[in-house]
Amino acid sequence: MDIVTGGQNCLAGVRILDFTQFEAGPSCTEALAWLGAEVVKVENPGGGDPGRALGGKPGIDDPYFLLFNANKKSITVNLKDPKGLQLVKDLAAKADVMTENFAPGAIERLGLGYDVIKAINPGIIYCQVKGFGEGSPYEKNLAFDMIAQACGGTMSITGEKDGRPLKPGPSLGDTGTGMLLAVSILGALYRRKGTGQGDHLQVAMQDAMLHYIRIAFAAQYRTGLPAQRAGDSSVSATTPPMGTYPCKGGGLNDYVYIFTSRANPEHWRRLLGVIGRKDLDGDPRYDTPAARVEHADEVNGMIAAWTRQHEKKEAMEIIGAAGIPAGAVLDTMELSSDPTFEMRGIMPVIDHPKVGKFKMVSWPVRHGGKPPAVTPAPLLGANNDDVLASWLGLAATDIGGLRAGGVIG
Repeated sequence: MDIVTGGQNCLAGVRILDFTQFEAGPSCTEALAWLGAEVVKVENPGGGDPGRALGGKPGIDDPYFLLFNANKKSITVNLKDPKGLQLVKDLAAKADVMTENFAPGAIERLGLGYDVIKAINPGIIYCQVKGFGEGSPYEKNLAFDMIAQACGGTMSITGEKDGRPLKPGPSLGDTGTGMLLAVSILGALYRRKGTGQGDHLQVAMQDAMLHYIRIAFAAQYRTGLPAQRAGDSSVSATTPPMGTYPCKGGGLNDYVYIFTSRANPEHWRRLLGVIGRKDLDGDPRYDTPAARVEHADEVNGMIAAWTRQHEKKEAMEIIGAAGIPAGAVLDTMELSSDPTFEMRGIMPVIDHPKVGKFKMVSWPVRHGGKPPAVTPAPLLGANNDDVLASWLGLAATDIGGLRAGGVIG
């Protein structure tokens, strides 16, 4: 399917030297690659980004890696070889941005800390993702997505009201942090365009989580208590009907989410019409949000009695058409099988040289009504010759010497 693309020229000419791995860093640099930056992923010749091997199939990159490294280039450099270390310093001298998310202290031990790189390239935007921020008592601790979500508050507000804390499904700790860093890089690039000033950007995954739970802090300020778990409702406030309701089929995800806003009493009135209970319009037991909270079991019961008669998409269509917020609970298979996502370029099918056809979740923002182009994640070291020639002007014989000496893969 041919899709006209757009947005890829936004960052044309911007060079990013990418030392990130797994997800928090790669999600950031992938977003910038979709916007047209030349992102060069520096990997270890022995296996590269550990995300490549998560599937355990030798020589075949895991879908996890493919989904977070599209539109990038890959070079392999032995950073423990003095010549390899000098090579990446030479590349840093040509870069606009450098990103890393190694374990605390690792990049400094390699000899590529901010002070070293700034001395080489004063205008560089040097970016770091860590689990915990400088000054935190845990700043030297390792962290992954679930650790950030535990320590950053998102787990404390997720789960049934009286149940144990649960990790939200989305990788807020990883990709959520990556998106905040991407926004900050764009801001730093914009300023540098006028001033030439570089920057040292640092973001901690724990700190980033606070950004995503501001609504919970609002609830705390109102009540004077820690924000509570609210199941499928909201930590801010619950106004029935609000939540998931079972639908025909009875499957694991056969539910529809219905939301009636406290700010719009018409939602409730319209919903009464949908379920055939207009007789309750104006009934003091249900006419206000506070009254519906008092009779929550009755309200939820009458809504569920209606939704059980309809399949989830049908329920969504009927309720939505009546001007009431509603959404079927769709699983990943249903989403990937929906042809409209491919048609709109949200989930295009790409051709990977080893994996073959691969449906890729891409950048969702439209530029002039068009999605950015998507190219497959690079094979390990696929761009050694290209990058070393175009960035550093090395001749083929020089590159061959580096390869023969084990400096590059």
